[in-house]
Amino acid sequence: MAINSFFSKYKLYHILFWVLLFGGWYYFRYEDFSSSALAFKMILVKVVDLAILVYVTNYMLIPQLLYKKKYVLFGVSYVLIVFGFSILKMYVEGQLLNRPDLFNFSTNLKLRIYDNIIPHFLLVSTGAAFKIMMDYGKAQRKLGEMAKEKAETELNFLKSQINPHFLFNSINSVYFLIDKSNTEARQALHKFSEMLRYQLYECSGDKIPIEKEVKYLKDYIDLQKLRKEENFFIDFTSSPAISGFLIEPLLLMPFVENSFKHISHFSNGRPNKVTIELDKENNFFHFKINNTTDESYSKELVNNGGIGLANVKRRLELLYPGKHTLSVDKKESAFSVELKIMLD
Repeated sequence: MAINSFFSKYKLYHILFWVLLFGGWYYFRYEDFSSSALAFKMILVKVVDLAILVYVTNYMLIPQLLYKKKYVLFGVSYVLIVFGFSILKMYVEGQLLNRPDLFNFSTNLKLRIYDNIIPHFLLVSTGAAFKIMMDYGKAQRKLGEMAKEKAETELNFLKSQINPHFLFNSINSVYFLIDKSNTEARQALHKFSEMLRYQLYECSGDKIPIEKEVKYLKDYIDLQKLRKEENFFIDFTSSPAISGFLIEPLLLMPFVENSFKHISHFSNGRPNKVTIELDKENNFFHFKINNTTDESYSKELVNNGGIGLANVKRRLELLYPGKHTLSVDKKESAFSVELKIMLD
């Protein structure tokens, strides 16, 4: 395992392959040349030429052109680079053999094409086909892992619904036991009931309207306001642009829960504050949250990244691959998160 890891890390498999190719080529063809030194030079030119073509094709043309569906540009570039390197190789071989006529296409044109250009196309195309098959295999494995993780997440979510169902029914019973004059308690319990309803019955789909997610956040924030601690402030801002699009359910809640969990408890007149901002601009959804925090909490966040943040980071990678940016800023007395998502 350690040897395989070492080879993979430093790409030594590549070096080993080209060394073996050179050795095999030299073993079978060195007698075709007048001296072993000339054979070494000629075969080295062939191997280096082929290696450059393979790497340029596999690591530049394929990912930058073919995978981005620029098929015409890929085809033209591929033909030009193979043809150009064929001519360059013929020229170098002609100089080494003191036979410049090898670079002359005016004589034996068919032989020049057959001996130089066609083998180039065949060998480089074989390397490109191997690269594409390897990338396809990796993509299939990644899709399989993502599907497995999604299935496990959905299973865990279904398991987590068992207790909330019981709790939801119990809350409705308790609600009617509270004296009608105690409106604050009844309203708080009603908001909590609505939050459970949202989790149980409206989060089963892949995506939900952003308006429902915002309402869920507001209900949670309203419950937090009941703490009524001194110097405790909550600033929630949602721009008018936050409407008319879909988002993954319960995606923002871990950030909000984390902020309230780690909010500061200053008693010296300094404000304990949570600030939440939601906006949409140029088809990008923006979410920002900032909270003051005590030094002890700040150290905990630095050490473990905050409760639930690792899970939500992984969820973002699965749900919005390449379509989101997440920045987390930890300071001595403040903790902030900024999320940007490209909407479909």
